[in-house]
Amino acid sequence: MKKALLLLVVLIISIFSTACINNLAVQELNTKAKFYMDKGDYQGAIARLKSSIDLDPSVFESYYNLAVAYTKDEDYSSAVDAYNSAIKLNPDFADAYYSLAVCEQNLAEDITTGYVAMNPDGTYTKLTQEQIDKLNGAKPKLSKVSKKAVYDLLTQAEDDYGIYIDKSKDATTVEDAKSKISELKDMASQYEDKGL
Repeated sequence: MKKALLLLVVLIISIFSTACINNLAVQELNTKAKFYMDKGDYQGAIARLKSSIDLDPSVFESYYNLAVAYTKDEDYSSAVDAYNSAIKLNPDFADAYYSLAVCEQNLAEDITTGYVAMNPDGTYTKLTQEQIDKLNGAKPKLSKVSKKAVYDLLTQAEDDYGIYIDKSKDATTVEDAKSKISELKDMASQYEDKGL
């Protein structure tokens, strides 16, 4: 009986110790990520934040900071995914919805200008500078699937700005979000499939 109790105590102590060590490691990785972001090394920040999430996928700040790093790196597709993950962990954080809407709009614009290509599996690939240069400023002809993706991104951005408005207490940015919703409605109407 004493051995079983001793084993249980050792097990509990090791679990708490591991949790504490993981929390410290997550904090350290997030701190290093901020350092890299401040230097403009977004890839370095992204690597640290991904490691932080691997250690503890329940930390909202790690996902939110990862989304910010992807946004600064202009990888809007990955930023959208990271903001959505952050929102799942903390659905009441209004700023995440605003930032998500900005990224959704930017991703839609990148698709329409040819900076991002839609893959057959529905994922996105950011074009290299060499590929962009070959376009010579010409807008690509969008497939029906790409047009639908653009429409969906723009309407989702409208919805996310709406959620931001409902959750935010900042009157200045609420007015900005209302203005953006109006702008997005006009943009989305250009890509709406009237045949649905």
